[in-house]
Amino acid sequence: MDKVMLSFDKVSAHYGKIQALHDVSLHINQGEIVTLIGANGAGKTTLLGTLCGDPRATSGRVTFDGKDITDWQTAKIMREAVAIVPEGRRVFSRMTVEENLAMGGFFTARSEYQDRIKWVYELFPRLWERRIQRAGTMSGGEQQMLAIGRALMSQPRLLLLDEPSLGLAPIIIQQIFDTIEQLRKEGMTIFLVEQNANQALKLADRGYVLENGHVVLEDTGDALLANEAVRSAYLGG
Repeated sequence: MDKVMLSFDKVSAHYGKIQALHDVSLHINQGEIVTLIGANGAGKTTLLGTLCGDPRATSGRVTFDGKDITDWQTAKIMREAVAIVPEGRRVFSRMTVEENLAMGGFFTARSEYQDRIKWVYELFPRLWERRIQRAGTMSGGEQQMLAIGRALMSQPRLLLLDEPSLGLAPIIIQQIFDTIEQLRKEGMTIFLVEQNANQALKLADRGYVLENGHVVLEDTGDALLANEAVRSAYLGG
């Protein structure tokens, strides 16, 4: 039987005074890539925020690895081996690549740090080439690689990716998705929030469709790719 890593059980949440999530239920099994697709304003980023404790769920329950984390502070959730790559990358622009990675590995044991950063550089050789360059002078694609690498430095068991392809050239998008596939092969559990539904569903074991804060569809990635409603709304027919 598959082990459930993350679950939402009838979770509702507000963004300011607006209810952004309505009784959302979903789950992610260990080792899966699960994608969440939806239009702008559907509540995707709010859902990720609720998982991380900001905003708090107003009803329902969020569990991670069997623990109820609904009311936990964000820092405590991150210490449970959850890492997020936020929309917009948010690298430390005045710091070098290596300094950004060091921030991600702040709580990594000293004995494991060098192995971890070597692994990140192997995943993203471009970061090794740019390791003494200030992050703010890098291209958008390089910054996205850095944001993912920084998250991986914390040795997460669950990696959250919020719109990793946003604003990137097609060749860079393919590199990012190839890396996500490599992480899955290495056993990482990944929750991927994406507007690029075609790429995301091709990669995903399962997917959910979020509309106006409601989960309206759940199926395998392949089944959602073939679904006429999904194709019409998110795949250009």
